[in-house]
This record gives sequence, C-alpha cells and structure tokens, in this order.
Amino acid sequence: MKKSLNISYSAVQGSYWMYFGAIMSFASVFLLSKDYTNSEIGVILALSSIGAVILQPILADMVDKMEQKPLILLTNIVAIGLIFGTASLYLFKMKSLTLTIVFITLAAFMSSLQPIVTSIAFHYSTARNPINFGMSRSFGSVSYAAMTSILGAMVYKYGTNAIPTAGIIILFLLIVSLLTTASISKKAVIEADIDNIDLNKMQKSQQKISLAEFIRRNKNFVIFSFAVMLIFFQNSVLNSYLIQILENVGGNSNQMGQLFSFMAVLELPGLFFFTQIRKKLSCQFMLKLSSVAFSFKIFLTYLAGSVSFIYIAFLFQLISFPLFLSSSVHLVDEVMDKNEAVKGQSLITSMMTLSTVFASFIGGFVLDLSGASSLLLISSVLAVIGTIVVFVIIDKIKDSKSLIE
Repeated sequence: MKKSLNISYSAVQGSYWMYFGAIMSFASVFLLSKDYTNSEIGVILALSSIGAVILQPILADMVDKMEQKPLILLTNIVAIGLIFGTASLYLFKMKSLTLTIVFITLAAFMSSLQPIVTSIAFHYSTARNPINFGMSRSFGSVSYAAMTSILGAMVYKYGTNAIPTAGIIILFLLIVSLLTTASISKKAVIEADIDNIDLNKMQKSQQKISLAEFIRRNKNFVIFSFAVMLIFFQNSVLNSYLIQILENVGGNSNQMGQLFSFMAVLELPGLFFFTQIRKKLSCQFMLKLSSVAFSFKIFLTYLAGSVSFIYIAFLFQLISFPLFLSSSVHLVDEVMDKNEAVKGQSLITSMMTLSTVFASFIGGFVLDLSGASSLLLISSVLAVIGTIVVFVIIDKIKDSKSLIE
C-alpha cells in the first residue's frame, strides 16, 4: 500500500509539472508566435502570477470548508476547467484581448494548484503509509524533462499547436492520478483501522492561527521569505524568457526544450536522495549552499556567449533548485507547529509566485529596451542580495522561535 501511494502521488507530481512545462515554460514561444512583443508577454505572465497569488488563498479557504469532501475533488474541478481553457487556444491565430484573458486565466489557475499539489502529499500521508515527497517531486522533474525535450522538438517541427495538444493530454493524466491517489489513501486508512484520524479536520485545524500571530511568531522566517523572492527572480527569468536568452546567443526552441530537460534531469539526485542528504546536512546549510549555487548559475549565464556555455552554467542546477526547494519545505515542518505550517508553506509559494510577477513585468520591458544581457545582470545582482540575506537570517529562525515558545 505504501509503495502504491507513492507511485500514484508521483504520477500527480509528474503530470502537474508536465503541464507546467507545456504552458509556462513554452509561454514565450507560444505568445511570440501570435505576434506578442516581449513587453506584452511580460505583462501577461505578471498578471497571471498576480492572479495566482489571489487565487491561492481563495482555493485554500475552499479546501478548508470542504469538511466531508476530499481535497482532490477541488483539484480535479480546476483541472477540468483547464482542459476547456487549453483547448480554446486552438481558436486563436493572432494576438487578441480574448487570447490574453484566456492565457492569463490558464496560467493563474495552473500556478495556483502548485501549493495544493504539494499539500496533497502531507494531507494523505500517514505514519503507516508515508509519502516520500522528495522521491515523488523527483518524478515531477523527470516528467518535466521528458515533456520539455519532446515538446521543444515538436514545436520546432510542427508549430505551436503542439503546445495545447500536449496540455490537454497531460491534464487527463493528472485527473486519473489524482483519483487514484485518493482511492489508495482511503483504502490505506480503512485497512489500518486508524479510527482517530480525520484528515479533513487535521487540515482545518492548521488554518486557525491568524496572520498577525503567524508573523509575530515567525519574524525571521518572513524575512527569509523575502530572500526567496529575490533569489527566485532569476529562476523565473530563465523559466519565462529562456527562448529570448538563447536566441541572443544563436539558439532556438528545440535547444530551449533540451536545456529545460537538462536542468530537470540535474534536479533528480538532490530530490530523490534528499532524505539521505538531510541526515548529513541541516536544512539551514543546504539553503545557504543552494543560494550560492543559484547566484553562480545566473551569473555564468550572463557571461555566456554560446549555448554550450549556458549548459556549463546550468550545471549548478544540480545543487541549487532541488536542495533549496526540499530544504524550504522541510524547514517549515521543522520550525513550525501544525497549526501554522500551512501558512508557512503558502508564504514560500507566494514569494516564489511574486518573484515571477516582478520577473515578468521587469523582464519583458528590459528585453525590449536593452536586451537579454541586461536582464541577466539584474537577475544576478538580486540573486546575490538574496543569498546574503539567507546567510544572515537562516540560522536565527529556530533560535527566535524557541525564545517565543
């Protein structure tokens, strides 16, 4: 049962990140083909991220109120809506206000699902049937790698209609994997005869702490979350504007897909073996190390004069993204009570989303005004500032929490 639950949740992660790859990682490619400018693309991506920030607490509140209904039901409802929205992309030949609204809505709802997909792991995991988040998230990276590589080649050969086609197929896979996870988890609880566990009530109890109280108890963590926003600015720039960065050094959409795939493959060891790594290294140390790796990656990308050199820069993905993502998730679990952990996870996700807002707005205009090199330089400076904040504040989080308690 434990193995089956991990497999089904891995499929949830895999299908979600494949859809992310199809819609967000290829957003610039799709919108450029419809005659949007870089500035217009930046505004679209920024507005979609703002929409996600607004939607995330709304969806979380809806989940909190679904006392007798599974968390996965809401996720499936959103996924069904995304199927219709993705299919509508076929209808647009050139840019229009309607296409702009549709794409913003699609991207916003897709991004708003990310913290819910993460929460599913903790929602359905039990002591007897735990879900290995690192292993499952690593499957998400494998799936993302395969998707971006294949889709890059398909777009290069057949055009951008390959993007919505891939998205629709993936969403059906997401729905099936969500239903399977819920079914297996229900059987696990029944077979274990854990009568004192009410997962919905557990989730509801995690929402009771007020935001003001959360900030009072976690001031240093809030400061750390701002560092996350600064560091992930460069990550958002690379996710949104890699095609423009590659074209600046002679690359194309096929190479873009290969580079996204390359990055995703590099994430696998850190995600898959994170449990073992965590036994040797603290979350605080790994957050420092991964922050430095992020800074080196973006700065070397700024220095790159060829696609080959960008591959060298992206080698830092091996220790940047997987260690930072997993460490931040587990840091929340380490330093926070159950009644505030959801807000902690949501804060980190919101800051990552806000980084996309700023990266999208600033990135599009900088690309049009002064080119890819200027955007990479700005990203490098912000990553370094964020890294400095992490070094100053991260070790203080546990200490300050202990004093409050």
